[in-house]
Amino acid sequence: MRPVEGGLRERHKAQRRSRILEATRELLRDGPDSVIGTERIAERAEVAPATVYNLIGPRDKIWEALADGFTDELERRLEASGGGPREVVTTTVELFVGDPVVSRRMVREWEASGLVFARSPLVQLRRALADARTQGLLRDDVDTDALASAVGTSCVGALHQWVAALIDDDRFLARALFALDVVLAAAATDAHRDELLSPLRTRGAR
Repeated sequence: MRPVEGGLRERHKAQRRSRILEATRELLRDGPDSVIGTERIAERAEVAPATVYNLIGPRDKIWEALADGFTDELERRLEASGGGPREVVTTTVELFVGDPVVSRRMVREWEASGLVFARSPLVQLRRALADARTQGLLRDDVDTDALASAVGTSCVGALHQWVAALIDDDRFLARALFALDVVLAAAATDAHRDELLSPLRTRGAR
């Protein structure tokens, strides 16, 4: 019975952790610029403050936990969609803009804390570009990690413009996809060059 009990205990921990993170998101939506402390989170999640500390950590760890939750959801969505390069970029942007109040606060806190992600959309993008090379869409001689970094840099720039409300949701997505399309077109094999150039040609014709 011990493995069953252990599994049940882990599920309960995961459920409480999920409730704590959702409570944090709710508090952020209620007051985007408010201080989010352990006591408030615990009260909203209906758990003891010690539970928040044990399952998440000190207050500054909440942003890391929210990042993990963001990546978990991204991975679930990409698994359902197939996870090609365009799906990675589009799904990532849609996740940010789908909960704008929480997303903007998270990004500001991530930047302020210097948080470095063990998992991020860049990991997913590297994998998707490597798969595209294996499938013959991209040339064998291209460094897909370098391509992903170039796209990621452009997307982060667009993200920060969106966080600052300098661009709207549609422009955020358009700039992210433009960066990807430029990279794909530059790295395309002869057999797929017209296909991968098509989005840029269509954009230029508008």
